[in-house]
Amino acid sequence: MNGTYGINRLADVQPKDVEILVEYSPNRSESNNNFTRLDSSFLEPVNNPNRPNENVLEVMGGLYNLVLPKETFNAKGIYTVLIRPAEIRTTIIDCGVLSSLPDIKGLVFDLNGVSDDFAGNFENGNLSGYRIEYLNDSLTKINNFYTIITSNNRVEAVNENINNTSEKSIKYRYNDNSSLVFCTVTPNTAPGNKPNAIPFIGKSGQEVILTNTYFNPIMLEVELVDYDEETLAYALLGNQSKSVEDGVYTIYDFDNEIYKQYDLFEIKDRFTGKPLFEVREEKTDIDFTKQFKNITI
Repeated sequence: MNGTYGINRLADVQPKDVEILVEYSPNRSESNNNFTRLDSSFLEPVNNPNRPNENVLEVMGGLYNLVLPKETFNAKGIYTVLIRPAEIRTTIIDCGVLSSLPDIKGLVFDLNGVSDDFAGNFENGNLSGYRIEYLNDSLTKINNFYTIITSNNRVEAVNENINNTSEKSIKYRYNDNSSLVFCTVTPNTAPGNKPNAIPFIGKSGQEVILTNTYFNPIMLEVELVDYDEETLAYALLGNQSKSVEDGVYTIYDFDNEIYKQYDLFEIKDRFTGKPLFEVREEKTDIDFTKQFKNITI
C-alpha cells in the first residue's frame, strides 16, 4: 500500500552498550535472587553478509551470538540471563543554564566522574535518546520517574554578574576542550495551563543512572541437563544390542557409536536358586568389541 512505512529498526549495538546478568538456580523451586555480571564481550555481533567491504566487520542489526563461558555455566540447573542496556552511574554536578541561551535549562555532568568505559558516550551528541533515572538521598532508585536526554555538548563554567547586584551567577558556554557536559532533557518546561509547574529534572549532587534506549531488555532461560531430546531418542529410536554370552547391553547413537553400556544379570536366592531380580547396571569400562560395525559384519 502506498504511504505505508515500517517503524521497527533492528538495533546494531556494540557489546559495550550491553550489560549481561546471570542468576543460577539448581532447580525451579529454589532461587537465590543473586545476579552476577557477565562480560559483555561474550555477546558477539554477526557480520552482515551484504557488506560492501569484505574485510570490515559490519554489524548485522539485531543479530548476535551469545557465547556461554564454561567457567560460569558449569553446573546442572537453570540459568536466568538478563540482557539489558548498560547502566552508566554518575552524579549531577549542577542544574544550570547556557550563557547565550538562559532559557535553556539542563544537567551538567563531569567526565572525571564517569568510568573510562563510557567516556566516549559523553562526546557531543552521543547521549541523545538516553534515559536518566534518579536516586533519592538513600541511594535507592525513584520508581517510574525518568527524563530523556535530547542533546549534549561539552561546556565550561563562566561567572556572570546578575543585573542590579554585585553577586555572580554561574552559567555555561560551549567548549569542546572542557570535561563538563551539558545535557538538555525532556520534559523540562511547564505546561501551558500551569506555567509555574516546572518539572523536576534533578538537583546538584544527585546520583543518577543513564541508560541507552537502543533496545528492550531481554530475559533468557538456559537449562543445563544431563540428557537432551536427542540423547533420549538414542534409547527410544537408536540401534541396540545385547550380548547373550556376557549380558552386555549396548545403546548406540545415530552414528552407530557406543553411547551407553550396561551389564544385565540376575540376582538369585542363595539357598533355593530362585531368581529374585533382573538388574541393569551401567558399565564404567566400555567394551569396544561391541561396536555396532563389529557385531553386524
